[in-house]
Amino acid sequence: MNLDAFKASLSAPTPPLQASVYLQALWHDAKGDWDKAHVLIQDLPDKTAAWIHAYLHRKEGDTWNADYWYSRAGRKRPEISLQQEWETIVTDLLQV
Repeated sequence: MNLDAFKASLSAPTPPLQASVYLQALWHDAKGDWDKAHVLIQDLPDKTAAWIHAYLHRKEGDTWNADYWYSRAGRKRPEISLQQEWETIVTDLLQV
């Protein structure tokens, strides 16, 4: 699957079957369900989850909390749009 196919899946009622929990969270976020995305990712202990968690809090407007999670992910808050960051994360995850 590539970014375009993942974006096309947003017209479906559920995420793609092969989508990891990370991609499921980003899928729900793109569908406007921030809460579902947050629930899926918030308790995962790894750096990928922390990156998505950071992005979600940045989107929410909670910069302090976002910066905490970016730090946990070993990253700095990017100076790109939320849409660009979403696409960057999805693309990175699809390459794994």
